[in-house]
Amino acid sequence: MRIGIIGAGAIASALGGGWATAGHEVRIGARSADSARALASELDAIGGAGSDADRASKPVVDVRPATISAAIAFAEVVLFAVPVSALTELLTTHGAELAGKIVIDCTNAFLPDESAPDGVTAFVLSEDAVAERIAAAAPKAHVVKAFNLLAAEVWAGADRVFDGVRLAVPICGDDAAAVQTVARLAEDLALRPFTAGGLHRARYLEATSVFTVGLWFAGLDARAMLPPLSAAFAVADA
Repeated sequence: MRIGIIGAGAIASALGGGWATAGHEVRIGARSADSARALASELDAIGGAGSDADRASKPVVDVRPATISAAIAFAEVVLFAVPVSALTELLTTHGAELAGKIVIDCTNAFLPDESAPDGVTAFVLSEDAVAERIAAAAPKAHVVKAFNLLAAEVWAGADRVFDGVRLAVPICGDDAAAVQTVARLAEDLALRPFTAGGLHRARYLEATSVFTVGLWFAGLDARAMLPPLSAAFAVADA
């Protein structure tokens, strides 16, 4: 699959590296041409690592730098891996180019919580629904929210099973085919995808992220909040 990644930071590196290793063609587009070239070179080196036998058993890695417009034009799937503060300019300049593309939004609109800067709620959302704003600005794109709950270091790491359960990726989107495509890309990273509703529910993923990240920053285990499915139950009130 042809993937255009907009951004050259940690998330772009983590997800782009995983998809390149899985055999997808990746183009890195960023405002800084130097940053795009540096990340593309780093990810392209994945294909040259290891012994001759290792390299022979791997898919051919095809990662190249590009302008943002060229990365979008090349891609079937576009990943937005930029700060939320960059989205307005990005969408104003390139929104029309996204027509017909699957756009994965992994962004989060975090701000420090000034009322409790050192507490559990160390962050708040600067806006309620980033994914919906992207969809409104690029109405002919198929926007899908995914990969926003965890830090880049988790996506880049080798661990995928925790406490006997494979790490899952909730996905929100209105186009069923786009959601299934993103689900396959999650599986290519050895993750377990699950659909979590339409794009109107993406705001809950964004709120979940700001809440759980605040817990982790406070040194608390966000996973301890919820029991496993086998122990979860609900009884309707009489």
